[in-house]
Amino acid sequence: MALLSFKKSLTKSDSLYNWKDDGSNPCDPNNVWVGIICSNGVISSINLSSMDLEGRPDIRPLEHIDGLKAISIENNSLAGPMPEINRLSYLKAFYAGSNWFSGVIPSDFFQTLGSLKKLWLQHNNFSGQIPVSIGELPNLKELHLEYNQFSGPIPSFPEAADVLTTLDLSYNKLQGQIPQTLNKFDTKAFENNADLCGQKLSKECNKQQPKSQQPPTTSESKSSPKWIIMLVVVLLLLLIFIGKASTNEPPYDTTSRSNNTNNKDNKDAASSSTSSSSRKGGSQKGQQAVAGVGPLTGKSSSVGDLVMVNEERGVFGLQDLMKAAAEVLGNGGLGSAYKATLGNGVSVVVKRVREMNQMTKEVFDVEMKKLAKLNHPNILTPLAYHFRKEEKLLVSEYVPKGSLLYVLHGDRGISHAELNWANRLKIIKGVAGGMGFLHTEFASYPLPHGNLKSSNVLIGSDYEAVLSDYAFHPLLNNTPTVQCMFAYKSPEAILNQKVSQKSDVYCMGIIILELITGKYPSQYFNNQKGGGGTDVVQWVRSALAENREKELIDPEIISTTSSTTGEMEKLLHIGAACTESEPDERIDLKEAIRRIQEVHM
Repeated sequence: MALLSFKKSLTKSDSLYNWKDDGSNPCDPNNVWVGIICSNGVISSINLSSMDLEGRPDIRPLEHIDGLKAISIENNSLAGPMPEINRLSYLKAFYAGSNWFSGVIPSDFFQTLGSLKKLWLQHNNFSGQIPVSIGELPNLKELHLEYNQFSGPIPSFPEAADVLTTLDLSYNKLQGQIPQTLNKFDTKAFENNADLCGQKLSKECNKQQPKSQQPPTTSESKSSPKWIIMLVVVLLLLLIFIGKASTNEPPYDTTSRSNNTNNKDNKDAASSSTSSSSRKGGSQKGQQAVAGVGPLTGKSSSVGDLVMVNEERGVFGLQDLMKAAAEVLGNGGLGSAYKATLGNGVSVVVKRVREMNQMTKEVFDVEMKKLAKLNHPNILTPLAYHFRKEEKLLVSEYVPKGSLLYVLHGDRGISHAELNWANRLKIIKGVAGGMGFLHTEFASYPLPHGNLKSSNVLIGSDYEAVLSDYAFHPLLNNTPTVQCMFAYKSPEAILNQKVSQKSDVYCMGIIILELITGKYPSQYFNNQKGGGGTDVVQWVRSALAENREKELIDPEIISTTSSTTGEMEKLLHIGAACTESEPDERIDLKEAIRRIQEVHM
């Protein structure tokens, strides 16, 4: 069928675990396929954001899905030219931001997409002129093309001038006068295009200052030998990516993989991160790669060295990362991540976070050093950081088994026997211990963790749980990215736009239910209704009300232990108490930890 043909075009699709050629119905209400959204038993949308997908997606099979209105493949590691969505004449929304797509989009590409309302292609490497046919779309309401390599003039948008409500063309190489039809948009929609001019920018078009003569806007804009070296490295990487994409190969070697993956903190379905140790990635062997830098297109600031905040794993700098073989780990709601093995044998994860730009370097330094001083066996602390106005690099130690998300749901590189009752209980107690520590250290924070989910629980060699991506709320607050944090998927956040420390408790409850049932929670998706996976909260609540606890327990636990299910059932009740819809009815963290510690082998 169409979906399976689409899946075959991907070189990595572990997160699509229930897309199987077994005659099952993708819209079966008891087992909706991951990322598939149905209406009246018919597929209406495909949401594969942050699914840890790799390869060159073939859109052509999706022509056969009648009624398909929206596709999201954002925050993955997909490569190649612009996907052939022009074959889907009824498509209304297409989201493909934060991938590796590149090349020139033909001028007439969008002529067949008269129904298209939303087009998001930001943070890729598209080049050439913005297709004139985009400006001719009569129903286009939202257009995001920021952080690409588009050049030449901006189309006039004669058809959609009155309809278009959202526009971002910043951080490209656009030239010439901004069309008067777009003057209604804020200047931020056009910033960092040095050769644009017009009334909107208060820059006369016949008196543009050559880009090479423009003075730097900040002290960070001064060139440096390291910045020049890194530019060369990045360009080489881009050429390699583009070259491999042209031969239908993935953007990096997939023949040798480590046991780590990151499912897409979707979408956020399951967004990812330094949890990005949570992704399986292929190493770029034989290349001089800068881990964590990737295609920094459209950026003008220079790159200084790393700031070490923890020297337990040695001292290193950007030059060391440049010499290391880089391995793409994945993209998540908060940014993309890479693995680098340094010359001293230490492996680190470098995470790019784009929207921690609400503070000065001095304030950021204080926050990073505060995190680096934390000392707890269940907490991953940063080793170093790099500060730029538009983007930050966070470096931490690589955790061997990757994320709980991959260990539990991925193409397991471990035997099922290792996911026994003892190890699952150890992981839950580790998560609880780490959360208790964070809620003590950051008691004044509304969200001491804020982004707890299985892709941000890393698993050590001894199955000790290590928490990552914590305490970011103050750094991300008042930015759109804060909505990607999993605490914002709690019922109170969805219904009332409110979060609290009880939101962290809800997140921990999801992990408990996920570990005991073995099911992938639909809560990790943006659209919790029909977005794929299992609504573990409702499923567990219904079964407990009918005394059907044993039906909830993952058969793989029972098959690897001679213990009774009594202690496992206790954890199901704790998970249910942590995920009550009303925060006032939800147990607090201290009570949850107390109950968890009372559970025994």
